[in-house]
Amino acid sequence: MVMIKLARTSSDNDDFITLVKSLDAELAIVDGDDHSFYTQFNKIDKIRFVVVAYKDGKPVGCGAIKEFSAEAMEVKRMYVSPDGRKKGIATKILTELEKWTSEMEYAKCVLETGKRQQDALALYKRNGYKQIKNYGQYIGVDNSVCFEKLLRQP
Repeated sequence: MVMIKLARTSSDNDDFITLVKSLDAELAIVDGDDHSFYTQFNKIDKIRFVVVAYKDGKPVGCGAIKEFSAEAMEVKRMYVSPDGRKKGIATKILTELEKWTSEMEYAKCVLETGKRQQDALALYKRNGYKQIKNYGQYIGVDNSVCFEKLLRQP
């Protein structure tokens, strides 16, 4: 059993900033020509709700939420380093973000991921997210897939 410690923090956290740099480098390869479009929506300054996962004191994953609407938080910047994958770490991070969302009395989480992000698509489906119509800046974007998960009745 892998012992994972989760820390609630903000986007000022150095480990979060480092993990996001790795995420962006990976996405630049996977997204290819679409990467610059997505980058504009993934700024991390001033995110107040960040979770960083640590394995043996080493940062191995992260995720964040930011207010999307009066009833929803948007999941952003989900990432687990390659050596931490397939160990349930992403689910632990996602579950903690959902718990935090509920504590703040939001009814649901929404998110966007890319069609090429097969692991991400599987993660969200496995954790009870349902595909919805693309929202906001992702409307009409062929590579985008949007999801939501109801945490409680609004």
